[in-house]
Amino acid sequence: MTFTIGIDSGSTTTKGILLEGNAIVRRFLCPTSFRPADSIREAWEALRDGLEEKPFLTLTGYGRQLVDFADKQVTEISCHGLGARLLLPEVRTVIDIGGQDSKVIQLDERGNLTDFLMNDKCAAGTGRFLDVISRTLGTTVEALDAITDGIAPHPLTSMCTVFAESEVISLRSAGVAPEAILAGVINAMARRSGHFISRLTTQGPLLFTGGVSHCVRFRAMLSEHLKMTVHTHDDAQFAGAIGAALIGQRQWAR
Repeated sequence: MTFTIGIDSGSTTTKGILLEGNAIVRRFLCPTSFRPADSIREAWEALRDGLEEKPFLTLTGYGRQLVDFADKQVTEISCHGLGARLLLPEVRTVIDIGGQDSKVIQLDERGNLTDFLMNDKCAAGTGRFLDVISRTLGTTVEALDAITDGIAPHPLTSMCTVFAESEVISLRSAGVAPEAILAGVINAMARRSGHFISRLTTQGPLLFTGGVSHCVRFRAMLSEHLKMTVHTHDDAQFAGAIGAALIGQRQWAR
């Protein structure tokens, strides 16, 4: 059995996985730097450190073409479907919400890609949107679950990042509690994501991946809007990197 490495060079974070068979041996996560290639190199060196042989390296994500030492480059769609299958073998639909885009991937019962949708033209409904609004209200995405626990969401009319930021400021000036505004932002994002997912013939089980999947309140609200269970996994943010490493295994085996 050989080691393979998958690196997902995202717009916000760079994720890396070292696989041996189907077992995750190492994980790497860092903010994507001003020069994404530097983050890829950092991930590569950290994941291969101490290994006697050079692992097969597969790159995916926005920065996959920025370095010349990878063995293979693949698109995110292929990787996320495979990675999701390792985390939840029976998965049929994947919703991935990252820093700058969101995508829905549909798989058949054998895990083959059958359809997908991608939104990478607008920050609304992405981690970037959540981050901007959180900072406007003086908090962070990581604190959202604690802040909004048990809080009824205040309606938000705009999902455009620029207009929503202005609306949030107006709501605060009108005396609306920041906790209620944040709950409303999460609910509006979950509703938008639910509409996005429903553009495909959604089948369960559904796995939620990407950095936003760590937000428990978002997942609960998304489940309400979809009227179905939304699963996630501790390694959901690494789905793209896991899939890249699995593709590397197949390539190496040839």
